[in-house]
Amino acid sequence: MHELSIVESLITLCEENANAQNAKEINEIYVKIGRLSGIEISLFKRCFETFRENSALCQKTELFIEVAELEILCLSCGEKSILKENVFKCPKCKSVDLKTIDGDEMMLMRLVMK
Repeated sequence: MHELSIVESLITLCEENANAQNAKEINEIYVKIGRLSGIEISLFKRCFETFRENSALCQKTELFIEVAELEILCLSCGEKSILKENVFKCPKCKSVDLKTIDGDEMMLMRLVMK
């Protein structure tokens, strides 16, 4: 259940940004979570609800999550594709020589603070 530590780190990062901007509270947090990131979104949301209660700046914060599809670049034919299924082959040439472009990480996208 690594979602606990991820949420804890996210709240710490948001608080650091808020403090640097002399904000009194964080109203909204926007994150992008990749489909292949290994983060269980429902568990992530529950962890966020728990951890925000212990934060002086995040108690009323709304969390917005964008799920990023898995985008790949085929190193054989150069085709960029979105993989809808967990079949790691280029849809065009069927090569498995792929590079992940998006969809394998979590990123803090935006903070709304007062």
